[in-house]
Amino acid sequence: MKKLVFLLVILLAGLGVGGGAAYGTALLLGHKAGGAQAAPPPEPDPSFVDAGQVLAPLVFPDGRLAGYVQVQMQLMVPPDKVGFVTARLPLLLHGINLRTYRTPMAAGPDGMIVNIEAFRKVVLTAAPEAFGAGVVRKVAVTAATPA
Repeated sequence: MKKLVFLLVILLAGLGVGGGAAYGTALLLGHKAGGAQAAPPPEPDPSFVDAGQVLAPLVFPDGRLAGYVQVQMQLMVPPDKVGFVTARLPLLLHGINLRTYRTPMAAGPDGMIVNIEAFRKVVLTAAPEAFGAGVVRKVAVTAATPA
């Protein structure tokens, strides 16, 4: 009988210590009791800013010029930054111009097809210089035509 009571006390102590450790870990990690977590605040719907048409050179990987492409794009930004981004678009276009002649974007046998993903990367690289980090979330290329 003594052995049974001792084992029961050890079992209850183990459950208490394990449960306390789990509760403390949950508090430390920010979880609420009962498994329910606080929902993050909803993000506002993004806005799109028309960046106009950009004339960019189509360059082969070896540096030769294949031609030019005219690209129409939209920038996804937070709603409170639309005016700020619109006013600073010339700085973005400047940053794009400084990068496109060094970025191989010519695709296809004659080089007259634009590598849209490469162009998007150029814009996303130039955007923090013009607007600051994290302002432009995505770049949507809406048209690309050889010029």
